[in-house]
Amino acid sequence: MDATIPVLILAIPLFMFLLLGLGGVKMRPLTAGVLGTLGMGAVLVLSYYTAFNYYFSGNPLFVDGTDRLQYIVFNTTWLQFTDYLVIKLGFLLDPISAMMLIVIPTISFMVHLYSLGYMHGEKGFQRYYAFLSLFSFSMLGLVVATNIFQMYIFWELVGASSFLLIGFFYTLPSAVAACKKAFIVTRFADLFFLIGILVLSFYSETFDFLSMTQHPEAVLESMHGAMFMGASVMTWALVLIFIGGMGKSAMMPLHIWLPDAMEGPTPVSALIHAATMVVAGVYLVARLFPLYLLEEAALMIVTVVGCVTAFYAAVVACTQIDIKRVLAFSTISQIAFMMVSLGVARPEIHHGLGYMASMFHLFTHAMFKGLLFLGAGALIHAVHSNNYTQMGGLRKYMPITHITFLVGCLAIAGIPPFAGFFSKDEIVSAAFELHWFWGVWLLMVAGMTAFYMFRLYFLVFWWEDRDYKAEGLHTPHDSPWTMSLPLIILAVISTVCGWIDFGKYVTFDGQEYNIHMNTPIAITSVCVALIGIGIAAKLYMKKNDNPRAMADSARWLWEAAHHRFYFDEMYLFITRRIIFDGICKPIAWFDRHIIDGTMNGLALITNKASVAIKGFQSGKVQMYIWWYLIGVLVLAAVTAVCVL
Repeated sequence: MDATIPVLILAIPLFMFLLLGLGGVKMRPLTAGVLGTLGMGAVLVLSYYTAFNYYFSGNPLFVDGTDRLQYIVFNTTWLQFTDYLVIKLGFLLDPISAMMLIVIPTISFMVHLYSLGYMHGEKGFQRYYAFLSLFSFSMLGLVVATNIFQMYIFWELVGASSFLLIGFFYTLPSAVAACKKAFIVTRFADLFFLIGILVLSFYSETFDFLSMTQHPEAVLESMHGAMFMGASVMTWALVLIFIGGMGKSAMMPLHIWLPDAMEGPTPVSALIHAATMVVAGVYLVARLFPLYLLEEAALMIVTVVGCVTAFYAAVVACTQIDIKRVLAFSTISQIAFMMVSLGVARPEIHHGLGYMASMFHLFTHAMFKGLLFLGAGALIHAVHSNNYTQMGGLRKYMPITHITFLVGCLAIAGIPPFAGFFSKDEIVSAAFELHWFWGVWLLMVAGMTAFYMFRLYFLVFWWEDRDYKAEGLHTPHDSPWTMSLPLIILAVISTVCGWIDFGKYVTFDGQEYNIHMNTPIAITSVCVALIGIGIAAKLYMKKNDNPRAMADSARWLWEAAHHRFYFDEMYLFITRRIIFDGICKPIAWFDRHIIDGTMNGLALITNKASVAIKGFQSGKVQMYIWWYLIGVLVLAAVTAVCVL
C-alpha cells in the first residue's frame, strides 16, 4: 500500500492544529470552524478508503500463513539506544487499527460538524477547533502505532489535548479543577504504564507490537521464569500496562476524573467519552492480547476490575440528576463491559469470542454513545441546563432529538434490532462460556443499564407535560441542521451497524468467527432489558411520588450512590489529611526548620562573629601595631610559662 494516504491521515489534523492554533485569531470564527470540519472530512474520506481497501482489496498480506492481515505501511527510525531498543514512528494496519480508522474519524467529524452550531458565538471558537484537531491527530497516531513506545508518545498527547479540551472554559473554576483532575489521575496511571513498557521491553528486547504478538511464547521464554513477589515478571508487566489502561478508560479506582470531565463542552464529552480517549485502555489490552493470553492471572485481574467497575458505575448512574453525568457513568460501565469481554476471552472458546465481542461493542458503543452525548448537547442547548429537573415533556418540542435519543437508549439497552443488542449479546455469551457467574453478573448490569437509560429518557421527554412559555421560560426547539444532521446519521448507524458480520474481520488469531445468536442468552438478555425498561416506565413515565418514596426508604444508599460512594471524599482525605498533613507537612517542617535552620544558623553565627571582630580591621596602623605588640607579649608570656 502506498504511504501517501496514511501519511495524510495523520498530517491533515496536525496541519489543521497548527493552522488554527497559530493563525486562527486572524480568521473569522466560522471560517476556522469550517476549515477544521473540512479537514476532518478529508481525514474521514481517506480513513474510510484505507480501511475499506484493507478489508476488501482481495489482496491480503498473510502473516505466518494465517488470515490475520498485519501490514506496516511505513516505519521510520526515530531514536536508537541499542541494537534492539529502537523507537520507530510508523503506521500499522491490522483488523483493530483499521476498525479504529472508521470509528475515530466518524465520531470526530460528527463532533466537528455539530460544534459549528453548538459552539457558535463562544469565545475561543478557533482555539476550540485547533484542540479538536490535535486530539484527533493524537488518537489516530495512537491506534496506528507500530510499537508500544510510539503508542505511549501519542498516549501522552491524547492526555494533553484532553486536558486542553476539558478545561476549554478556563474562566470557570470547576472546569479548571476538572482538567487538572483528569490530567493528574491519568498521569499517575501512565507512570505504571511506562514502568510496564520498560519491564516488557527489557526482557523481550523489542518495542515492536508485531515482534511481541506474533511470537508471544518467545517473549515469555525470554523472561526465563523470572519472578517477583510470587508472580512472574510477565504478569507484573502486563498488570502495570493494564493500570495505564485503567487510568485512560476510567476503571475503578481510577475512574474519578471522568464524571468531572463533563465540565468541558458537550461535543468534547461525545468525542472523549464515546469512541476515542476512554477506549484507549481497551485498545491497549487488545493490542497486546496474545501476551495476556499467556498469563491468566493478568486476564483474571482485567475481568474482576471490569465487573466491579461495570456494576458500580451502573448503580451510581441510577441516582444522578445531571444528564451528562448519567452518560458519563454509563460510559464507565460500558467500557468495563469491553474489559470483561477481553478478560474472559480464551483461544479455545470459539477463536477468542470475547476478543471479537469486545471490539464489536467498542464499535457499536462509539456510535450510540456519541449519539446520546450529542443528543444531550441538543437538550442543554435548548433548555440551558444540564439537570433533568429543568426538563420534562420535551418530546413535543424537540421531535428529532426525541426520536434519535430514543434510538440511542434502545441501542445501549440491547433491544433488537439496534446495534447494542448484537454486541452485548456476544459479550454475555463469551462470559457464560468461561463461567456462569460472569454471565449472570453482566446480565444484571445490562438490566440496570436499561433501567437508568430509560429513567433518563422518561424524565427528560415524558414525566410531565410542561408549558415552558407559560412558566416564563424559553420555549425549547430542535437544534439547527448542523446539530440535527449528526444526530440523524448516528441514529441510522446505531440502527444498522449491529448487522455487520464483525467476526469475519476482527479476530485476534486470524480465524473468522461468524457471529451467531445464542438464542437462550439473547432471549434472556432482552427480557432483562425489557424488565429494566418496564420498571423505569412505571416509575418515571408519568409524574408521581414513587421515586421519592423509594429514595426515602433507603436514603443512606441513595445518598451514597448519588455522591459516587464518596470516592472523591476518600481521595481528598488520603491526599490532604494523610499525604499532605501527615507526611508532606512534617517533611516540609523538618526541611524548613532543621535543614534550612541549620544552614541559616551557621550563616547567622558567621555574620554575628564578623560584626563582632570587624573592628580589628579598622585601617588604623597605630592600632595594628598595638595589637601586634600585645600579641607578641602574650606569646612571650606563654612561652616563658611553658619553659619554666
